[in-house]
Amino acid sequence: MLPDHTSAMYPDLPLTLSEAGTGRPVLILHGGGGPATVAGLAGHLSRSAHAITPVHPGWDGTHRPDWLTGIDDLALSYLHHLHDRGLDDVLVVGSSLGGWIAAEMAVRDTAGIITGLVLIDAVGVNVEAEPITDFFALDAREAAEHSWHDPDRYFVHPAGVPSDELARRQANMATVHTLAGDPYMHDPTLLRRLGRVQVPALLLWGESDRIVTPAYGAAYADAFADGTLKVIPEAGHLPQIEQPDATTALIDAHLRRTTTRHTGTT
Repeated sequence: MLPDHTSAMYPDLPLTLSEAGTGRPVLILHGGGGPATVAGLAGHLSRSAHAITPVHPGWDGTHRPDWLTGIDDLALSYLHHLHDRGLDDVLVVGSSLGGWIAAEMAVRDTAGIITGLVLIDAVGVNVEAEPITDFFALDAREAAEHSWHDPDRYFVHPAGVPSDELARRQANMATVHTLAGDPYMHDPTLLRRLGRVQVPALLLWGESDRIVTPAYGAAYADAFADGTLKVIPEAGHLPQIEQPDATTALIDAHLRRTTTRHTGTT
């Protein structure tokens, strides 16, 4: 097990990683909200698998090199990292923007490293009838209303956020804008390419998500050769936070169902 926040270099891209647990490798990719949004999920998965949780370059003060300007850059970097470590039979779990990265990894995985996908309220594709909400255009209250089933529980007025935390969030959103701002939160070609992905893809969706709706999730799932949508009640854009037990139960089942080689420890 590597210590938390170790640096693994791929060309000039420093990857800040946390790793824990043994068994099948599970790569856990956070969304725009940063690594805290998948911390509980990573802790759960580390009990039965080898959980690998990067902080995407540019989030939480980590370095983003000038050449890293798109989600495809991140997808290839993570694929190369898995390949260089000799990992296989990898389950990739991605939340929101992380789900988009996972999908981009899968369409580029010619070596067959990835054997299962879990996309949680993922962005990344264009569904004409279900446009992605422009998160940058929302104020704090509107963002909560669109993101949570129970916005009153999770909404915090910006005036009550410490200045260092507010600066961290703003810097994270600036990185999101750089990597995914144009075209906004999607690759226009990705939806049609997903049919080439043969590994089982489980798409988990919060029933109350108004950033990307369950109907958007259904179109996303249908684009995969082997895609399944599961809608989680009383959850919004981050069901792993609002409904962690329901979310992890579905991921655990998919982890067991999709493994092909790993039966021991990593």
